[in-house]
Amino acid sequence: MRNRLGWLMVGVLVSATLWMLLAVQPLSQPVVAPATPARAASVQQVELPPAAPGSVRAVVEAVRPAVVQITSQQAARDQLGRPTTGTGVGSGVIYDAGGLILTNNHVVDSAQNLVVSLPDGRTYPGTLLGGDAQMDLAVVKIEPRSDESLPVAVLGDSEALGVGDGLVAIGNALALPGGPTVTAGVVSALGRAVQEPSDTPGQQGPYLYDLIQTDAAINPGNSGGPLLNMAGEVVGINTLGGGGDASTMTEGIGFAIAIDAARPIAEQLAAGKQVAHPFLGIGYGMLTPALASQLGVTVKQGVIVGQVATGSPAAQAGLQARDVIVAVDGQSIVDETTLGRALNQHRPGDRVQLAVARGSQQLMLDVTLGQRPAA
Repeated sequence: MRNRLGWLMVGVLVSATLWMLLAVQPLSQPVVAPATPARAASVQQVELPPAAPGSVRAVVEAVRPAVVQITSQQAARDQLGRPTTGTGVGSGVIYDAGGLILTNNHVVDSAQNLVVSLPDGRTYPGTLLGGDAQMDLAVVKIEPRSDESLPVAVLGDSEALGVGDGLVAIGNALALPGGPTVTAGVVSALGRAVQEPSDTPGQQGPYLYDLIQTDAAINPGNSGGPLLNMAGEVVGINTLGGGGDASTMTEGIGFAIAIDAARPIAEQLAAGKQVAHPFLGIGYGMLTPALASQLGVTVKQGVIVGQVATGSPAAQAGLQARDVIVAVDGQSIVDETTLGRALNQHRPGDRVQLAVARGSQQLMLDVTLGQRPAA
């Protein structure tokens, strides 16, 4: 089993977070400043010069008003197993003047109700138009009054990013009062694949593909907030920050869903449509030299089929347990993300060709992909 970082899902419970923060100063004890000699002082408001074009401050001034806090109430259970209500906080970004907000699915999943707060103090009830657990994206809608307008962020082009380009992340880190927090960094890498944590014990979360890696700090509460280029355009949706135990602690590693991947999903969700993901219908693991010897195959790379779902596209194509999938449409499988990444580029109904090793046999199987069942 490979060693991997423990990834921290960046949605947080407000109550737990605030107690951790407030434990520094007991609530029952007022904070008393040390006595200082009385003196007359006037507080003057300093007028800042205009932000330089392309600076972090220019990006923040343009986009921060459109970054919202999303508070959700969710059914939960206390330590004794009794039903209770938990409160979670995440972020989102208004991308349409009609009140459409793009966020992470894990921010709003299972929420009984949503409250959306803008940095200017306005608050609205939120309506979940749709969520996609596979891509961890969701669209929430608010209804502004006819006599008011909403700040809107511009969706950019993540394909235009290069490693080393400057980035700005905005979100409601730790649900701190006073509005969204700003961090800045660079594009550390592109095309990353990371497996999300699962809310269900004993199960694995979905893989997210073609992520933007950045060293801009992404903290609990930043989930769903925008990752921005230096032109002030949304190029990603902040999703995961690096974390783990004391032996795997990381700094400067965060991930965002590229906006070019998020945009078509958002369009479908906003229209009330269910997002269709391709489905093969197998469970698999990586091939190792020891397993290759046991299976009697000579190939060195690939994934071993552990199980085939009855009636699935894989079963209909003749794929069997203990088969080794070596390539998809001619693309060699070099790690555990290759198969999923290749399939994720297709739609249900598409045909793909699998190169398969079965003992000493080399097979080519044509598979018509199905639609992934709803979770």
